Amino acid sequence: MRPGAYGRRGGVQPNMTPMIDVVFLLIIFFLVSSHLARQEVQADVSLPTATSGEEDPQSSRKRVTIHLVADGEDYEIRLGSLPIQIEELPDLLAAEIERASEPLEVRIRGDRTVPYQYVSPVLAACAREGIWNVTFAVLRRENGS
Repeated sequence: MRPGAYGRRGGVQPNMTPMIDVVFLLIIFFLVSSHLARQEVQADVSLPTATSGEEDPQSSRKRVTIHLVADGEDYEIRLGSLPIQIEELPDLLAAEIERASEPLEVRIRGDRTVPYQYVSPVLAACAREGIWNVTFAVLRRENGS
């Protein structure tokens, strides 16, 4: 009786197919997550400066970014990269709260030329939906400027 084909090979070799699948999935994950991170700062907003404040700690909380963009003499509100009307904001925030498994964080990126009358309704919508973790994106003012 002849020995089987496995007896002549000389041992068991690992299958690399699952390893390659995992590597490709990791590559896709990092490409998608870097794209989403870039969307947050995609809006061309001239941020105001501040002398005080804290660095933004990296957190695992779900964050929604609201952009207040100067468009000539008019102002546009965007939720992420989606242009919205201020009347739609409470419903959209409520939908984001439902999707999040933990408290929602809102970051407001407002152009330095946007009057407070456009910021106030955004803060009121956040308060109505029970969102207390609201931050403003600013640039740190250097000492002496």
